[in-house]
Amino acid sequence: MPPKVDTKAKIGVLGASGYTGSELVRLLLRHPNAELALLTADRRAGQEMAAVFPQFAPCVLPRLVSIDSIDWVGAGLDMIFCALPHATTQKVIKQVFAAVPEAKVVDLSADFRLADIASYARWYGHEHHAPELQRQAIYGLVEIYRDEIKRAHLVANPGCYTTCAQLPLIPLLRAKAIDPGEIVIDAKSGMTGAGRSAKEEMLFSEVSEGIHAYGVGHHRHMAELDQEFSKAAGREVIASFTPHLMPMNRGILSTIYVRTTGGSPDDLHATLLKFYANEPFVHVLPFGQMPQTRHVRGSNMTFIGVAKDRIAGRAIVGAALDNLVKGASGQAVQNMNLMLGFPETTGLEQIALFP
Repeated sequence: MPPKVDTKAKIGVLGASGYTGSELVRLLLRHPNAELALLTADRRAGQEMAAVFPQFAPCVLPRLVSIDSIDWVGAGLDMIFCALPHATTQKVIKQVFAAVPEAKVVDLSADFRLADIASYARWYGHEHHAPELQRQAIYGLVEIYRDEIKRAHLVANPGCYTTCAQLPLIPLLRAKAIDPGEIVIDAKSGMTGAGRSAKEEMLFSEVSEGIHAYGVGHHRHMAELDQEFSKAAGREVIASFTPHLMPMNRGILSTIYVRTTGGSPDDLHATLLKFYANEPFVHVLPFGQMPQTRHVRGSNMTFIGVAKDRIAGRAIVGAALDNLVKGASGQAVQNMNLMLGFPETTGLEQIALFP
């Protein structure tokens, strides 16, 4: 049962020492219906959150603890966010539901995003450790699965790249306005998308003053894109997707090339305008304007643009979002609001930080 309106939901954040975990803390500190009751970070267990992220020094927060020390029943949590590394979350969430069957969980890893456990094993290199839970997991793209999320106990928060491509393309695929066989997604992400762990290839001198593609032809988000695009189109869809790393902290920009199915680029724009007319966190720009990451930084917004290609029958669709907010923690809070019966926009109303 959701908490009463006049009480605060007790929230646990597992993996609070990572970027998505800290972003959850930042957002939830100003959520009027949320109480941060549990923060975990195994390597940092026993420390204050401010020792890991000094921006939280003025805030009163629980001390970081190890997941192994948690009494799930005694914790009495209304919502658990899992911001743990891929491949570890399944076992932890399995333990949570074994102890508290009525628990509500939003998982920010990739562990429950793929409905087909054989596909998961193929893309992630190991068997799924909680197939019985996978069957009840709901994919957490709010603008597409809002009604299902409201009834869910386990929500798989979408990936940042996939959110930035699915929001502009799913309405067009559903409307059969574009050719499912001709989708090319050129995506660029900031450094925080790679996580906070120390890696030589992520040193400042390794990545500054340049840009490079990675995961070319085999990035794991491809499976997630194939799954959701195929659902939307009602047929198999395999899109071309290439991610690039940009020397900036936050943001994703997707430039997407599509072929129309008889309509014009203006028709694609009209379809998106209609689909997102009442959505609080998706804004469709005037025809011909392209989104910029600087205009969504720190917000839960996605900006979408459509432009005419000089090649007849083709259009260029752009989308931009903050990979740590709408691409991860903000979308997770949006999911929580639905699952606990709070107004969907609660705690997420902030405008982008610009300049």
